[in-house]
Amino acid sequence: MIFRLSHKISTKIKAGKLKELPLEENLIVDWSAHLFVVDHTQYIILSNTASMYSCVMYGDDINHNSQFSQRAFSTMREFMEEDGLLSTCEEFIIPSSGTVSFAKALNRKVTGSMNELLLSAIATKEDRGYGRPKVAFRKLVDQKRND
Repeated sequence: MIFRLSHKISTKIKAGKLKELPLEENLIVDWSAHLFVVDHTQYIILSNTASMYSCVMYGDDINHNSQFSQRAFSTMREFMEEDGLLSTCEEFIIPSSGTVSFAKALNRKVTGSMNELLLSAIATKEDRGYGRPKVAFRKLVDQKRND
C-alpha cells in the first residue's frame, strides 16, 4: 500500500523524508492524501490516485504515521462498505495494510484535483472535464479481478 502524502500531512504525522515512488502496479492500493481545514477543524481527504475515488476522515487527533495508517484503513473500509465495495476492501485493501509505504505526491494533476475537488485528473471528453470516481474505481477493481 502506498500513501502519497502532501507536505502538510507528512510533517503532521512525522513521516520523515518522503521518497518518489512510481505508480503502484496494483492501482487499487495506491492512494494520495491531503490535509485541509474547515471551520478550524482538520480533515484528511484520501483519494485513490488513479480513480480519485475519495473518502474523508477527521484529522485533528492524528499526530503519528501509525495513527494515520490505522485511521485511513478504517475510513476506507467504512466508505467502501457504504458504497457497496466491502468485498473490494477485504480482497485488496486490507491484505495490503501490512506493507505501508509513504511517498511524495505523484504529480500536480492529482494534487490539484484533490485541492479543488474538481476531479480533473480522471476526466474524459465525455465528462466535460469532470470524472466520476466511483465509476473509475469500479473499473480498476474489475480490471484487477480479470487479470
